[in-house]
Amino acid sequence: MINKIKKYIDKNRKQLIIILIFVFLLIMIAIVKKFDSTEKETLDSIGIKNSNMDINEDVEERIVIHVTGEVKKEGIIKIDEGGRISDAIEKAGGLTEEADLDRINLAYQLEDGQKIYIPNKKDKSIDNYITDGTDEIVLQGDETESNTSYININKATSEELQTLNGIGESLAKSIIQYREENGKFKNKEDLKNVAGIGENKYKKIEDYIKVR
Repeated sequence: MINKIKKYIDKNRKQLIIILIFVFLLIMIAIVKKFDSTEKETLDSIGIKNSNMDINEDVEERIVIHVTGEVKKEGIIKIDEGGRISDAIEKAGGLTEEADLDRINLAYQLEDGQKIYIPNKKDKSIDNYITDGTDEIVLQGDETESNTSYININKATSEELQTLNGIGESLAKSIIQYREENGKFKNKEDLKNVAGIGENKYKKIEDYIKVR
C-alpha cells in the first residue's frame, strides 16, 4: 500500500505540487481577507469613539441657563456658548402672550449658570431679571429706567467695549491687547493699568463693567 502511494506521488509529483501551491494561495487569500475585515472593524470602532469625542466636545461648548417667568416651559435649558436671550427663550418653548418684550434685550449674550426672568406685562416693577450663579444682579431694570447691561471686560469684544462712556476704538483695542498679554482682569480696578484709562475715565464706567 505504501509502495503504491510512493509510486503515485512520484508519477504525479508535478500535479501534486501545483495543487499544493493552489491550496496555499487559497489559504493566504483567506487570511488576507480576514485581516482586512478585522482592520476595518477596528477603524470603524475608532471612528465611533472619535464621534463620541466630538459629541463630548460639543457638550462642553454648551452652557446651562435657568429660564423662568413668561415662557412656555420654565426650567433648565442648554444653549450654545455665546448664545443670546432669544436663544434661551426659543429653547424654553417661546414666550407666552403675557410676556413684556419691552423690558428684555433679546440680543443680550448669556453666560453659564445665569438665571433669566421674563417679565409679565402686568408687572409694575422689575427688581432684576438676570442673575448669575451667586444671585448677583447681572442685568436689571424697572418701570422708569431702561435695562442696564454690565460689560464683562474679560470677554467683551471691541464693539461691546465701545458702548462704554469714553471708550473709543483705540482704547477698546488697548483693553483687548492688555487682556491677551496679561491674562484676565482679576478685578475691575485692574482696568486702570491699561494705557489711556486714568482715574477719571475709570469712574465714569466702573458702574457698568464687571469681571468674571
